[in-house]
Amino acid sequence: MPDLHDCPADIRQRAARVRLACFDVDGTLTDGRLYFDSEGRELKTFHVHDGLGMVMLRKVGIAVAFVTARASAIAEQRAAELDVQAHTRITDKFACVSGIARELGIGLDEVAFMGDDLPDLRVLPHVGFSAAPANAHPWVRDRVHWRSAAPGGEGAVREFCDLLLAAQGHAERMLSEAMPTGVQA
Repeated sequence: MPDLHDCPADIRQRAARVRLACFDVDGTLTDGRLYFDSEGRELKTFHVHDGLGMVMLRKVGIAVAFVTARASAIAEQRAAELDVQAHTRITDKFACVSGIARELGIGLDEVAFMGDDLPDLRVLPHVGFSAAPANAHPWVRDRVHWRSAAPGGEGAVREFCDLLLAAQGHAERMLSEAMPTGVQA
C-alpha cells in the first residue's frame, strides 16, 4: 500500500476526488509489445495485480474504463472479465473520456487517466489526475501529475489503483477484510 505521507498534498487531493479511472491498454495495462501468432492473431499479457486493482476500484464505487486506439478483441475480453468498460478503436481519447464522464454525471476533475504515449496526450491535461507508467514515453512522462515506479504491464496500474484507494480511505479496510480474523501483518 502506498505511503500517502510520501505523496505531495496535491497528489493526495487529486486521488481523493477520482470517481472514474480510465486506462490506456498497450504500454499501460500491457508491456507495450505486440505479439502475433502464425495465423496473425494478436496476443497480449496482462498483470493479475493490475486486474485486481481495477476490481477493487469498482468495489468502492469508482468506475473503470479501458480507452485504447487499437482494435483489440483481447482488450475487450479482459475488460469483460473484470466487468469494466472497454472502448477500442478510439481516435479521440479526450472525446471518449469526456463522454464517459458525462454519462456518469461527473466532471473531468473527478476523472483519472493513465497512459504512456502520444495518443494519450490529448486527454491528459484535461483530467483531474493524470498518470503514467515508469516507462512511458518522455513526452507523456514529463506531462503527468504522477508516475508509477513499475513499468506498464508490470504492476503500474495496481500502484495507481492502490494510491486511489489509500487516498480515499479504503485501503486499510480492504486489507483488514482480506486478512483472516485474529491475524496481524
